[in-house]
Amino acid sequence: MERKMFFIDLDGTTLRDDKSIPEENTRAIREAVDAGHYVSIATGRALVSAKKVAERLGMMRRGCFLISFNGAIIYDLSDLSLLRDLRLPDETAGYLLSEAGKAGLYMQAYSETKVLAPYLCEDLLYYSGRNKVDYDIIPDLYRKKEIHTPKVLLVSMEDPQALAEFRREHREWEQGRCVSFFSCPQYLEYCPLGATKADGIAFFEERLGIAHENTIAVGDEDNDAAMIRYAGTGVVMKNGNEAVKPLADYITTRDNNHGGLAEVIRRYGGPV
Repeated sequence: MERKMFFIDLDGTTLRDDKSIPEENTRAIREAVDAGHYVSIATGRALVSAKKVAERLGMMRRGCFLISFNGAIIYDLSDLSLLRDLRLPDETAGYLLSEAGKAGLYMQAYSETKVLAPYLCEDLLYYSGRNKVDYDIIPDLYRKKEIHTPKVLLVSMEDPQALAEFRREHREWEQGRCVSFFSCPQYLEYCPLGATKADGIAFFEERLGIAHENTIAVGDEDNDAAMIRYAGTGVVMKNGNEAVKPLADYITTRDNNHGGLAEVIRRYGGPV
């Protein structure tokens, strides 16, 4: 069997709904790497948050990688070397933050290790607690000229429809400046051009010489759609967004709470 590379989403895919990890998933990842395959996390999460999950998955080893911020930042987990670092242009990030303020919506940016938030609110506390990432309050964030963030994120737990409306209103402006997608109905993400999970797959095809047909992408949400569509084999979880499922070559029989990722790795893996 030829060497393959698995690209695995975290929330709704590798992790249970309560953010715990099925032991079967951890074991399947270990077995795949031991067999000679590559495995990369592919997540919209901040780098610091995603690295904590990688440690829990036992992925701080050779053959394991991390795509974070939907493809803006890429790491080799074996030695924590930075392979890619894309940032939103300050003008683009500043405009989005300003527009969020005008619309009365909460939007956050990111430093190397923390969330940068304009004020303390329930949306921030929910995000920080659920993703295990600290935050700094920057009162003038919506007016800053230098931000250097890999993405900005709109969060609304109470009114996700307001996020959809914000995206519609800025669709034309977005063209040629950045890309946007929902990682869940409550999270609207804006990332640099070239920062999608599909771009992450293409990056590794070139860097590691992985044949396109040997790439397997596993996800469940709108921000996974590009990589599911692009990969040699695109997989959507049983619990996945119904709008994404038509893109799949395979839909798991088990959901994220019951080792659906392990099902995929064992279906497409095996000794090299």
